[in-house]
Amino acid sequence: MLGIRQVVLSALLTCAATGQKAITSTGKNFTLTGDGMSYLFHVDPINGDLVSDHFGGPADDFTRPANILGWGWNSELSVLRREFPDVGRSDFRLPAIHIEHADGDTVSAFRYQSHEIVQGKPSLPGLPATFGEAGDVTTLILQLYDNVSDVSAALSYSIFPKYNAVARSFSITNNGTNEITIERAASFSTDLPNLELDMIEPHGDWSHEFNTVRRKIDYGETTFRSSAGYASHLHNPFFALVSPTTTESTGEAWGFNLVWTGSFEATAERFSNGYVRVLLGLNPLHTSLRVQPGETFQSPEAVAVYSSEGVGGMSRAFHDLYRNHLSRSKFTKETRPVLLNSWEGLGMEINETALVKLAGEAEELGIQLFVNDDGWFGVEYPRNNDSLGLGDWTPNPAKFPNGLRSYVQQVNNFTVLNSTTPLQFGIWVEPEMVNPNSTLYHEHPDWVLHAGKHQRTLTRNQLVLNVALPEVQEFIISTISRILDSAHIQYVKWDNNRGMHEISHPSDDYKYILGLYRVINNLTTRYPDVLWEGCASGGGRFDAGLLHYWPQHWTSDNTDASDRLTIQMGTSLVYPPSAMGCHISAVPNGFNRRNITIEYRGHVAMMCGSFGLELNPEELEPEERALIPAIMAEAKRVNPIVISGEFYRLAHPDNSNWPGVQFVSEDGAQSVVFAFQQLYTVKPAPPPLRLRGLDPKGRYYNNLDNATYTGATYMSGGLNVAWHRADYQSKLIWLERE
Repeated sequence: MLGIRQVVLSALLTCAATGQKAITSTGKNFTLTGDGMSYLFHVDPINGDLVSDHFGGPADDFTRPANILGWGWNSELSVLRREFPDVGRSDFRLPAIHIEHADGDTVSAFRYQSHEIVQGKPSLPGLPATFGEAGDVTTLILQLYDNVSDVSAALSYSIFPKYNAVARSFSITNNGTNEITIERAASFSTDLPNLELDMIEPHGDWSHEFNTVRRKIDYGETTFRSSAGYASHLHNPFFALVSPTTTESTGEAWGFNLVWTGSFEATAERFSNGYVRVLLGLNPLHTSLRVQPGETFQSPEAVAVYSSEGVGGMSRAFHDLYRNHLSRSKFTKETRPVLLNSWEGLGMEINETALVKLAGEAEELGIQLFVNDDGWFGVEYPRNNDSLGLGDWTPNPAKFPNGLRSYVQQVNNFTVLNSTTPLQFGIWVEPEMVNPNSTLYHEHPDWVLHAGKHQRTLTRNQLVLNVALPEVQEFIISTISRILDSAHIQYVKWDNNRGMHEISHPSDDYKYILGLYRVINNLTTRYPDVLWEGCASGGGRFDAGLLHYWPQHWTSDNTDASDRLTIQMGTSLVYPPSAMGCHISAVPNGFNRRNITIEYRGHVAMMCGSFGLELNPEELEPEERALIPAIMAEAKRVNPIVISGEFYRLAHPDNSNWPGVQFVSEDGAQSVVFAFQQLYTVKPAPPPLRLRGLDPKGRYYNNLDNATYTGATYMSGGLNVAWHRADYQSKLIWLERE
């Protein structure tokens, strides 16, 4: 933590990127200013509490708060809008911080002591977080102190003006002589006024991640959480609050996202006076964090974005912020290689001969990266099915008699079509898991998460290694390093195929995630030239915490193109399409037996930063195989715009039979539109597809009509797409500015 110096009563810092005053402190009034947003709060002059004043559109002044009659039980702190609420001192709403002190007392009274404004943004020790230099971000750090318990708090507010984003976190330091326990820790907490609001909330499960529901914020708690130990498929540590009239392109939207991979809780609580308290942080069921004398607890970071341009404006702010100031990989802003993954083509029925043959098929198609999925390891317990070998990361000698190096060299000897570039090689691992039928488990049964003598619950025939243990961390680091040093491996797919059971102590989840971050930080720093992809049975850990280290994630195990369209649009509410992975798989689809054209499958897949194939090319129908080269060429052309362009959801498949999305290049010179027809209907006529993000006065040629129109025409009148009499059709439309 930075040393805190006493500052003068009025301090102004100028954000060089925008020319605005990013953070202003006038006395004990604090204003954070973005290009189109303001965040205001102040210190109560009587009790030293932090009071929320405004989070929304631009505002310059501190105005009179709402006049609430302070009679009855809900008085004093219950009628204030608070920034860092505790519990037990007249505020009956949920707290952001709840501590059991050394004497068993659970009341805290943190009072303002001092503050400091710094240019740039300090890192969070051991945790992923947004980053930026002076000119990108300015940080306000407030020191609070509880005189009774001898516990101090440091609150950090970092504003990225360009993105109308505020990143918040806090730390708690035990200055006493006895242990304290943190029972609740919400990284972001603020009280909004009496506004009518809806919550847009992600939900789902394995194979249908990031579906969304929109519900009214009514009196009481509107809340959801993950108790799976990870972010999970069920929910994601993100939600948006919107005005009832807000649409994709108009109206106010507030987005909140926790930069965390573990269990979490998200709440919007509307109180009797109408105020709405927003809380996002650790799940209290997995907290109870003990802080010893002299130690400091650091909360994860949470990011909030305000948009006056609807849900889409909020999403694009998150996308740009995360690509520029969260994801640190060298590949974040680079185009990705077209890959072929072996899983859906061969499963675990693999050996060196079959895989080299498949790599040869990849070479003929022009694939750039060949990925060897599950089934390649295990000596005493060969990985022939999912009940064997997990944890024993040695190549199976029956399948790979000469080890990985010789096999990978054979793959590298293939070249990318019409070039001398070697075919790259990637590999699948699941380092946090173990099968009971493994050498590792027999040697270290104490390394798995377990609760005393309770039965150890199997999911997918595997157990979870306790990554909180230093010896487990060192095992994973050394094992993955040994694999990467053994051959020329340029890509790693890091899987995780079950949630946590038998969490012996509530704090075990927090410690596990800190251990995981240490492992991944070590490996990604040691191997910066490896392209890392996260996976957790699909999108079970598609979160901002891992996005800090890994530039891309496998979005869902469901590769059906129609389902994927919904999943990818939902994921794009907060995470950039450049961070998603999607592949063309064989039909009929293995999940739902749906038979969709390869053009449609290709268009859905190339909407993601990582595009590839998940099939055996020799099993393709001749007509499909003949179309693959053209689809791949189009995917390569699209990829730079997906990686760095702005993304617009034009019509969602939940609301339209004719969904569509649009990307606009950074310089605005190009735009690509993906248009879809789900089911053929005689009537009604398809609605015009109204585009977004174009220069109204600019003129753009489109290859659908072979015509040139103004940006205003595209955005107001739209494009009318002609569809055939068939289900599941798609069009890829290019716009070029003249």
